[in-house]
This record gives sequence, C-alpha cells and structure tokens, in this order.
Amino acid sequence: AADPVSMVPGSLEGESWCNEHMIHERLDIIEEKVIKTVEHLESEVKSLLNIISETTSNIPTIPGTPLIDIFDGQY
Repeated sequence: AADPVSMVPGSLEGESWCNEHMIHERLDIIEEKVIKTVEHLESEVKSLLNIISETTSNIPTIPGTPLIDIFDGQY
C-alpha cells in the first residue's frame, strides 16, 4: 500500500513531484520555442541563399575573369 505520509498535501515527496512536473512543462515549452525558432531560421537561410544564388547568376562576367568563391573563407 502507499505510504500515507507521502500522500499528505504539502509533504516533501508531493512538492518534489509537483516541482518536477512544473520543470517538465517548462522544458516542453522551451523545446517547442526552440523548434519553432530553428524552423524559422532554416526558412530565412534558404531564402537568403536563394537570393544570393539568383543575384550571382544574373551578374554578367567578363570573359577571362576568375570566379571568386565567397564561401571559401578567404574573403
């Protein structure tokens, strides 16, 4: 049978469970916000990469001009 002391409102075990439950709820909320933020940032990065791709493909190049890779870390 259950220990009657642990079932008393305000007992330490009851408070521990309540605190743990509240922490899990907060963690769930934080996790949801992180997921939404990551999804938003992924969308923004894809949009920016598309803009860069479209912009660079429309730049006329002079024959003989070396191509510069802006993502190679040298610039």
